[in-house]
Amino acid sequence: MILTQATQIAERIRAELAPYCERIEIAGSIRRRKPEVGDIEIVCIPWTFEAGLFSGGHIVVDPAFCSLVNRWPAVKGQPTGKYTQRRLPEGINIDLFIARPENWGLIFAIRTGSAAYSHNVLAAGWCRAGYHSMDGMLVTFSKGSPHPHPVREERELFNLIGLPWVEPWERNL
Repeated sequence: MILTQATQIAERIRAELAPYCERIEIAGSIRRRKPEVGDIEIVCIPWTFEAGLFSGGHIVVDPAFCSLVNRWPAVKGQPTGKYTQRRLPEGINIDLFIARPENWGLIFAIRTGSAAYSHNVLAAGWCRAGYHSMDGMLVTFSKGSPHPHPVREERELFNLIGLPWVEPWERNL
């Protein structure tokens, strides 16, 4: 699909989901401004709620968010997890990546891509800096125990791993 068409669809979906999200942004090849787009990638932090008085503190994703996402046929995953892929009526897949405030910057940077950039530059950079990726977080180990390092913004990731900022449209390998 051409960039302008995919962008229109992505912006519409972002606007539909935004009331049910703490944060939501378009990522992937659209953010990198590629002329042709294979799928739509969106990173979001849906609102969550305590399940109820007797739930024992169990947290659930906003049911309205789940309902909106579930109107599209599932390819894989659920809106209550870390990732779901859906097939849109326009004939393109949407990949929704569910982040948390403490890992937003990491997930958004990785999902902006390109895949080769994420692997060869970002992941290689955090490995060189002594970090490991575990459960959507960057961690270091002390006495065998993981210690998470929040990455709330993309620029924090670049700073943390000692890389200069690179604009999304320049992240192609």
